[in-house]
Amino acid sequence: MKTLTLVILCLFSHSLQAADDDEFVDPDPWVKLNTVTHNFNDFVDQRLVRPVAVGYARVIPRIARTGIANVFANLEDVGDAINNLLQGKGRDGVNDVGRVLVNSVIGLGGLFDPATPMGLIDHEEDFGQTFARWGVPAGPYFVIPGLGPSSVRDGLARLLDGSVNPLRYLYPVAHRNTLYGLDGLQTRADLLSVDGLVFGNKYIFYRNAYTQRREYLINDGEASDPFADDF
Repeated sequence: MKTLTLVILCLFSHSLQAADDDEFVDPDPWVKLNTVTHNFNDFVDQRLVRPVAVGYARVIPRIARTGIANVFANLEDVGDAINNLLQGKGRDGVNDVGRVLVNSVIGLGGLFDPATPMGLIDHEEDFGQTFARWGVPAGPYFVIPGLGPSSVRDGLARLLDGSVNPLRYLYPVAHRNTLYGLDGLQTRADLLSVDGLVFGNKYIFYRNAYTQRREYLINDGEASDPFADDF
């Protein structure tokens, strides 16, 4: 699966680079399909996921939710370290390795985050950002059913992101899937506080927010917006 993903990305990158540099490339050519998928995702979220997340946030104390979020963040730091090293950012990679070691041992498996006060800051890296560093273009904007905003590059990179998360290798599978579900529920509960910030056309808002955030992460703090004129 990993080899197939890399082959697809290389072929995709080559095909785009072969195009005329002056030719306009629509960043959202699948807007009709994406809108349908977005509406489906939003319906499921509003009718099922959000109500469950609200109940979860009311029942589980904040301190417990923070500990749960810390555990999953600690697992994701493994991927952060790998991707920083693959991007040639050795210092950040070593920093993330240190975070995993400190939080896993002193932080009791990641329940607590003593690494941050120690100066080991968190870096958010993934294979989508790594491929971008290697020159692989994002490709068309793409809304993934059940997952939300993405791009062709980032969607394919998700396959590799999952493979470096230690949770992927937990058995039995039923326990792993339960933790995946808890991770998703915790993430949605964390986002409840920003639900009220969404305004205007939801599809355009989420699309712009996603593309700007990805540019920000890829460029380590600088962002540009190909959809700026849509607001």
